[in-house]
Amino acid sequence: MFKQYAPKNCIFAPNMISINDLTFLIGSRALYDEANWHIKPGERIGLIGANGTGKSTLLKIIVGEYAPSSGSISMSKDLKIGYLNQDLLSYESHHTILHVAMEAFERQNQIHDEIEELLKKIETDYSEDVLNKLSDKQQEFEALDGYNIEYKANEILAGLGFSTADQHRPLNTFSGGWRMRVMLAKILLQTPDILLLDEPTNHMDLPSIKWLETYLAGFEGAIVIVSHDRYFLDKIVNRTVESRKGKLTTYAGNYTYYLEEKSLRGEIQKGEFKNQQAKIKQEEKLIERFRAKASKAKMAQSRMKALDKMERVDDVDDDNPTVNFSFKFTKPSGRHVIRIENATKRYPNIDILENAEAVIEKGDKIALIGANGKGKSTLLRMVAGVEAFEGSCETGHNVTTTFFAQHQLESLHLGNTILEELQAFAPKHTDTELRSILGCFLFTGDDVFKKIKVLSGGEKSRVALAKSLTTDSNFLILDEPTNHLDIQSVNILIQALKQFEGTFIAVSHDRYFLDNVANKIWFIEEEQIKQYPGTYAEYEVWNSKREIPVAKSIPVKQEKEVKPKAEPKPVTVSSQQQLKKLNDQLQKVELETVELENKVKAIETELADEAVYADQAKLAEANKKYQSAKQLLDTAQSKWENLAAEIMELE
Repeated sequence: MFKQYAPKNCIFAPNMISINDLTFLIGSRALYDEANWHIKPGERIGLIGANGTGKSTLLKIIVGEYAPSSGSISMSKDLKIGYLNQDLLSYESHHTILHVAMEAFERQNQIHDEIEELLKKIETDYSEDVLNKLSDKQQEFEALDGYNIEYKANEILAGLGFSTADQHRPLNTFSGGWRMRVMLAKILLQTPDILLLDEPTNHMDLPSIKWLETYLAGFEGAIVIVSHDRYFLDKIVNRTVESRKGKLTTYAGNYTYYLEEKSLRGEIQKGEFKNQQAKIKQEEKLIERFRAKASKAKMAQSRMKALDKMERVDDVDDDNPTVNFSFKFTKPSGRHVIRIENATKRYPNIDILENAEAVIEKGDKIALIGANGKGKSTLLRMVAGVEAFEGSCETGHNVTTTFFAQHQLESLHLGNTILEELQAFAPKHTDTELRSILGCFLFTGDDVFKKIKVLSGGEKSRVALAKSLTTDSNFLILDEPTNHLDIQSVNILIQALKQFEGTFIAVSHDRYFLDNVANKIWFIEEEQIKQYPGTYAEYEVWNSKREIPVAKSIPVKQEKEVKPKAEPKPVTVSSQQQLKKLNDQLQKVELETVELENKVKAIETELADEAVYADQAKLAEANKKYQSAKQLLDTAQSKWENLAAEIMELE
């Protein structure tokens, strides 16, 4: 599907980063064991491997957050590294996201402040010394393209999905996923020599992922990407490095090339292993035959020593486990699974649907796609019956539903083992059946006795998915099922859904997943639910033809005509008083917004509680509270935006 690129010719290029005989121990376990890797200028590398093989740890070792147990990492002292990691989700700031993004321009911001001070000083001091200093600073500011830094920040934030109004909201009013985009914008604006990106497409919608692909295509430095998005890797990288069994193995191409090359290497290794095993057996027979004869004992002893010294070829491990069970349900559904009629859904600041209609029929495998904020998760909740709206959503004959959403990870019982969690949820299944299901989701042997509380996010996702697929449901509603899953786990989920004989609708930003499971595409456009009757790849071709081509710019290379900074508006006493009053009101609304956001999150957790969603009365009451709190939150956010606009006007 993707063109395989050959790597740039870097044979004589100096290494930007050299990793030599790296060993990194966690307790007694060697995460890396004398691993080697050399990163050259201009390389675009995909760092891949199963969860737990140390990819994120390796990036932290490179930037110096962790120290290797032995070995060395060398790089030039002036190498500028841009490092995006999931720890940045917790970054807090009361400044606007535009301000946070522009913190990337440290020197320009410093000079700007110095110019402001000199401008104030010159009002009373007209000396030549002050004038010369001001002139020098202005020249340096212009040489560093200081007058365009806000424009550059605007461009990148817009590309990552932020509206102009959003850019003037404080960072701490956004969710973790949106904050991560701001931190990515800040890193991109620093234009480092090498980008280390740990799961950059997490929390991104499809338009933002495509924008990032375009941006990185024009980035002139080296790139190392840890990602589970196969399509993203194929678009960006020209070299793949696999972290496996403590070693780093390089493949000279993108992810598709890696799969083909690894398969070829595996076939060669299998042949070598088979030939060596045959030779070993032959030698053992000869030794056994002659070791008892005195005349041949010396020869037998010599052959035994040679056999002991032989460097053994390992057999090839199967990295692609298959789902070896079928998902069955007691009752098949009728022809019409869901019928939506005259559906209208609005929030205070956004209209989602207006008299929309749609039908889900038996056997439909639907991918619901679109940008964040367009109402995908809202529509899924409407279909699941947990979101109030005007109109109707009728469930068909014999339809039994399971709704998988990310908040269900929080409803896992932390004190249970993995096996106990499934036993409590699916008591009709035998332990053998449950262990077989868990084996398909990479929980083998004693893994099933691990406590839920010690699992990673990806492992919890696999447990929640396994639970969803043990139900007796013939209709699945899946909201971001591929979040936290590595490539291997996504492949398992694809196999499971291909074997599922019922109906499902799924929201995901993993294009490989969508292309392999969906036979219909839904998208929300003009407040209507629209459908494309085909695969995701076919939809992409169709959609590209109907879109009006728009020239896309790459911010790193883009230039803009230098404009002088606008003169500040005169500030009167009355306007200062008004400004203070508005700022006080703004702070009050900010606190109110944070409280309401916490309240909404608490109710969302309540909605995920099995005791609540299994009881219709409790569910209705919790949903009513959720709608009321959500409306208050939207009102508070709207009030904040209006106050912020007034403050900007006065400033």
